Amino acid sequence: MLRTIGKVRNSQGLILDAALSELTGLRAGDVVNVTAHEGGAVVIMPIRANLTTVNAAATAKVLIRRNSTLFKRLA
Repeated sequence: MLRTIGKVRNSQGLILDAALSELTGLRAGDVVNVTAHEGGAVVIMPIRANLTTVNAAATAKVLIRRNSTLFKRLA
């Protein structure tokens, strides 16, 4: 897909139209990691949480239970 970089106030910006937004799953307000490579290639990767709060809490409980002896020795 060819896109043109446009002017956004004192910066430049790339507009994601509906088709590109749908293909990438990117939405306004999403956090992305932008990496510049040799030769001018730019990679935009979305940062998405892999764990929900519930899953994180459950995983933490399992880890604490599994390592309780170690945690008591460290305390």
